[in-house]
Amino acid sequence: MFIDRARIFVQSGKGGDGMSSFRHEKFVPKGGPNGGDGGQGGNVVLVADRNVNTLVDFRFRRLFKAKPGGKGEGSNKYGRNAEDLLITVPLGTIVKDEETGQIMADLSRDGQQAIVAKGGRGGRGNWHFRTSANRTPTFAERGEPGEERWLRLELKVLADVGLLGYPSVGKSSILRKVSAAQPEVAAYHFTTLNPILGVVDLPDHRSFVMADIPGLIDGASEGVGLGHDFLRHIERTKILIHVLDVSGMEGRDPIEDYEKINAELAKYSEKLSRKLQIVAANKIDLLTDDSDNLERLMDYMAAKGIEVYPICAVSGDGMDKLLERVWTLLEEYVEEADETTEEVVYKAQNKPDFEVTRDTDGAFVITGARIENLVAMTNFDDDQSLRRFQRIWRYMELDKLLQEHGIQDGNTVRIYAMEFEYHK
Repeated sequence: MFIDRARIFVQSGKGGDGMSSFRHEKFVPKGGPNGGDGGQGGNVVLVADRNVNTLVDFRFRRLFKAKPGGKGEGSNKYGRNAEDLLITVPLGTIVKDEETGQIMADLSRDGQQAIVAKGGRGGRGNWHFRTSANRTPTFAERGEPGEERWLRLELKVLADVGLLGYPSVGKSSILRKVSAAQPEVAAYHFTTLNPILGVVDLPDHRSFVMADIPGLIDGASEGVGLGHDFLRHIERTKILIHVLDVSGMEGRDPIEDYEKINAELAKYSEKLSRKLQIVAANKIDLLTDDSDNLERLMDYMAAKGIEVYPICAVSGDGMDKLLERVWTLLEEYVEEADETTEEVVYKAQNKPDFEVTRDTDGAFVITGARIENLVAMTNFDDDQSLRRFQRIWRYMELDKLLQEHGIQDGNTVRIYAMEFEYHK
């Protein structure tokens, strides 16, 4: 089953907690702190794999959770770093943050990776917090929480050549003729509902990938019919073979069809409108003696500088010449500059350090990565850890921020998963 869209939830691993411990050795009566740091939580990583060609697996599994880092140990031993959770996706997968709609990664090369949820860092052991004034700190940091988000995955078929044209012009017949792919062929519209790829083999061990993509209709750029499903898949092709029915058997005019489809391409994407096209004038075996469709098409395309190759997809007439020309164009093709890096690490959009809002029950809610991580990594059961939290709170000037928003004695303040009662 071909599935080209999916929705998944990813959660990276929490960092391991730091250790609070002290040296206990013979003849060392006052051993200092030696608690080790927690390990790094596992990242969630998407990996492009050329052997995967559909997103169907994500219909049955939508939750992906990486493992947490190991806890620190005594003697300054670090906790174990968690392994990354690797999720394989097909080449051509676009990854979007569902909440913001931002594109996080474009995975178009085999083995390319994208970290979509970064694992939390390990908490520091009590060894880090020794000072001249406090030589025996009893507290250690808890591990940083992992990231979590809903993702939308969209697959754009990767093919060298795409077959472009209205339904029933013969695209599927062409692919059946030149490759081992077996798309359904019938005399009705929208036989092809999903992209079908086939490998075209030429003499001297030459080959390229050709895609039979669902037929396009008027209004596709606005999502009519198969609309955006169709247009999304032709974005990655290097060359388009624009298949036109010159027989006139269905009352279609090939020049009119050509202009309408290109108008839809231009509305959807300027890049698509610039993509190289050659025309395959199909069904020449059905031309009647009084038809001038082929001659008109040849003259029209010659004026535009576009190559036309008369073919019959059923018998194969003219196919060899068409395919040889396609191969030459592929050899001459120059890839546009691609800014996508080998590894993409998602970074959230810049936001204020702290934001204060009011909840429905009147509580003041403080959000911001710095304060949320501080709360999550503080052990409030330890007096020294609590005093450290209070010092950092004052340094961040959160009292002043809350007062600017009208907070009063006794009001509730929520940060991350904790609630505090405010007192001046």
